[in-house]
Amino acid sequence: MKEKTVFICQSCGAHSPKWMGRCGQCGEWNSLVEEIEEEAAPSDAFFPASEPVLYKEIREFEKPRLKIAMDEFNKVLGGGVVVGSVVLIGGEPGIGKSTLLLQVSRDIALQEETVLYVSGEESLEQIKLRGDRLGVRDGRLFLLAETNLERILAQAERLKPAALIVDSVQTIFSSKMSSSPGTISQVREVANQIIRFAKRSQVPSFLIGHITKEGSLAGPKSLEHMVDVVLLFEGERDHSHRVLRALKNRFGPVSELAVFEMAGSGLQAISNPSAFFLRERPKEEPGSAVICTIKGTRPLLAEIQALVSSTLFAGNPRRMTVGLDHYRAAMLLALVEKKAGYAFSGEDIYLNVAGGMTIDEPAADLGIVLAVVSSLKNKPIPKDLAVFGEIGLSGEIRSVGQPAARIREAHSLGFETVLLPAGNLDQLDRKDLPRVNCLGAQTVRQALDYVF
Repeated sequence: MKEKTVFICQSCGAHSPKWMGRCGQCGEWNSLVEEIEEEAAPSDAFFPASEPVLYKEIREFEKPRLKIAMDEFNKVLGGGVVVGSVVLIGGEPGIGKSTLLLQVSRDIALQEETVLYVSGEESLEQIKLRGDRLGVRDGRLFLLAETNLERILAQAERLKPAALIVDSVQTIFSSKMSSSPGTISQVREVANQIIRFAKRSQVPSFLIGHITKEGSLAGPKSLEHMVDVVLLFEGERDHSHRVLRALKNRFGPVSELAVFEMAGSGLQAISNPSAFFLRERPKEEPGSAVICTIKGTRPLLAEIQALVSSTLFAGNPRRMTVGLDHYRAAMLLALVEKKAGYAFSGEDIYLNVAGGMTIDEPAADLGIVLAVVSSLKNKPIPKDLAVFGEIGLSGEIRSVGQPAARIREAHSLGFETVLLPAGNLDQLDRKDLPRVNCLGAQTVRQALDYVF
């Protein structure tokens, strides 16, 4: 019997009966790979028949969690690793994904639990060298250098570990399929079987995923839908800190964030990220504003820096941003020109979030405007002032969420004055807040008058 082949796009998963240079669905070039079409296994082979249950008859129960010694890692997961969950961790090559999960393995093994660490990319000797540096000594930590999924699951069934770690899902293949490792069909099948094993055996499983050049997780998009938690591990190569953020979490808050510092002995959790990012902030320098932002459930202070200088390109000034939305920054500059009367047409403007952070929250709008005007006027913002607020196109300053948490975080780091939206000021209960001078502003012009 002749095998039937099909061409599958490795970017979007679209099928084509013949090869084409460009995918007709997503438009990606040279992304179609020939694979043998597999017959789908009957659903009853994997999933037993089930009956509908009345909602009120469903019994509630608390999912047990495994605690890791790194409290910041527990916070991102919503309080610990849920038993039976599947966690997908993605990040750039060399950012520290394997280091992070080897430390997680060490912490679980030190609780007298069995951990199976599977590597499809490194030899056991390479992992041992990293483990010695991270202080891995005692505990039931088993290493396995294997890429065949069926052999991996057989060892997992034999050891019955408390946690299974697979590094990485793109290197593992199932012998049930004839396609190459890393293809969409293989990644989907490997993830499916690991998820079934995790749910059936109640073993929390961690999958390391590769990142494409666009910064998204490689493989089918359905991979992110299938797992319980998606974590993104990111950071700049030139900075020692790394940021772990939750993009999806079925057992906790989304967009939670933890900050780590890469040291010789591994990743060290930073319990106070606000102090870490502000530790080198210059005093009495124009163009520097401190904003109170929210990452997940955590308030965080960050420094926005602006540099305004005369342009060398008449009629075409530069607008560059690092760590901020370029289009939103351009919109705010146009608004300040229109509503406050400042002229930027002959000025190059550069905006940066100090420390390599990325901020996409609208509450940073007020900080961007104040930093730019401060640099333009060459007049520093008071060093004990922190700000937050979203700016509308009419020049109004709109309320944002969790104002009390932002104010407490600012006070804890020594800021005595907070400039915030007038709407938030009316909602605050002053009895529950520390002694901080809160200034409410309704418009951009009013905020600029307060500061300058």
